This record gives sequence, C-alpha cells and structure tokens, in this order.
Amino acid sequence: MSPRALVTGGAGFIGSHIADALLARGFSVVIIDDLSTGRRENVPSGAEFVQTDVRSTDAARTVREGGFDVVLHQAAQIDVRKSVNDPVHDASINILGALNLLEAVRAAAKRPRFIFASTGGAIYGDFVTPPNIEDYAKDPDSPYGIAKLAVEHYLAYYGRIHGLDGAVLRYANVYGPRQDPHGEAGVVAIFCNRLLAGKPLTVFGDGRQTRDYVHVKDVAAANAAAATAPLPRIGRLDARAMNIGTGVETNVIQLAETLRRVSGRESLIEHAPARPGEQLRSAVSIGKVQQLLHWKPERSLDAGLKETFDFFAARQS
Repeated sequence: MSPRALVTGGAGFIGSHIADALLARGFSVVIIDDLSTGRRENVPSGAEFVQTDVRSTDAARTVREGGFDVVLHQAAQIDVRKSVNDPVHDASINILGALNLLEAVRAAAKRPRFIFASTGGAIYGDFVTPPNIEDYAKDPDSPYGIAKLAVEHYLAYYGRIHGLDGAVLRYANVYGPRQDPHGEAGVVAIFCNRLLAGKPLTVFGDGRQTRDYVHVKDVAAANAAAATAPLPRIGRLDARAMNIGTGVETNVIQLAETLRRVSGRESLIEHAPARPGEQLRSAVSIGKVQQLLHWKPERSLDAGLKETFDFFAARQS
C-alpha cells in the first residue's frame, strides 16, 4: 500500500508543487484548500481534493479519519502587511488553523508526521547577521512571523508532551511557476509580469535589501524528503527545525538585472520610497538540512528565474 499524505494549501503555489513531488514518489495525496488564494487548476489530477478551511471541523475530520502517514501544513495567511493591518485575522488562520490540525493529529488512531511550513526570514528579524542558523535568537517584527514562531512552539510542545512526530521547514524566499503575482511575497512573479507588459520594475528604497531566493521545486523536494526521513526526537524548539534556502544573499537590484538578462527584456528599473519596517537582510544557513535530509537546492538563480519567466510568458500567450 502506498503511503498517504495530506497537503493543506495544496491548490496554492508551494503546496501544489509539494503534491506533485509526493505523487511522483508514489504517495497517495489528499489536498485541503479553501481556494481563497489557491487555484483549482493547480490541484494535480492524481490527488483527491477537499475544499474546506483549515479551521473547520471538516478539516479536522479529514485529518483524524484519513489514515495519513504525513500531514504537510502549507495553508496560511502569507501577507506580512495584512498581518500588520489585521493581526487577529492572521492569528485565526495561522495559529488557530494549525492548532485545529494538531489536535486532529493527536486524536487520530494512526498519528501522522506533521511537517510545518515556517519562515526563514520573518522569524529571525534584523537582529542577527545572515546567513541565519536555526538556533539564532528569534524576534519577529510582524504578527505573521510571531504566528509562525508560536506554531513552532506548539509543535515542540505536542512532541514533548503528546509524542507527536513532526518537523519545521523554515523557507527562505520561494519563487517559481504558479507564484501569485499579486501577493506581498511574489516579487519575482511581479517582475515577470511587468517585464512581459513592458513596464518598469519598481524597487523600493535603494534596492540593496537582500533575500535568499529558493526555487519552489527545490522546496517541494525538501518536503518530500522530510516526509519519510529518519529525524531526531522532538525536544527543544529548534530540534527539528531546518532552514530551506540557498545560503546566498541577492539584493533587489541584482534580482531585477538578472531577470532582465535571462528574459531578454529591457524594462527600466525605477525607485520608490522605502517601505517602513522592511527587513534589510535575509539569508539562511542550510547546513542542518543537508545533514538531516541530505537535501540541497539543485537550481541556480539564473536557471530558476528563466524557468519562472517562461512560465508566465506561456500563460500570457
């Protein structure tokens, strides 16, 4: 019998690629998504789809009765600015939604491993010097980052007190095909669409703020590895937390120039006022995930950006 996996947010950008990766590895896959930001067309044809909110009794029942080997929790409110404007809404999805699922895992006759998608940028803040290591101090500057850190604490608690099996993957800045060009986290998708429209690429501030850009298919491969790899016992907060990135800082000007080069488009780069509170530097160390999951990113930034641009170009044609 093939292993069973549940992917929350599996109609979204990252979740749908994880579902693809699991199906390719012989998993039976069920997807939960409320389609508030996900797309029905992203759901792989080989996966079962359940349209519901992760806070719902239907979601809890699906987890509790599904006989899953692993639950990969990707569903979230992902916009940092929205979390600042409405922290209650952010917490209702990102904290209470996760707790609803964790309680269902605890109550399941067959307890699955719980893989939680956290953040490798917002969780550390600007109080440490990149590349960030998993046990660095954490002092998030947004309700979004605070919520992610809170769920990490809950998962550590469930591991120590209730014996749940789990892991945390702290993503750097994920980009690639299917990314939402309208979300706060979608700078690569935004740039691709503006290049295709012949519009200038808007850079906030001086453009020297850095991020660690990791391709979504590499992130999906890390999740697939985490679903089955032997892992240490859950203990303190960072015991099973792993950064998923490249360890390389790329500033926004470099990103824009690279995209122009690989796309062959000549859009201007224009500057806008800096956004208050924006993180200045972000990159993650990936030594731990290389050791525990034998994973490393396979795609160079040039190749990944070219693949992403070609995806958006094909969608417009």
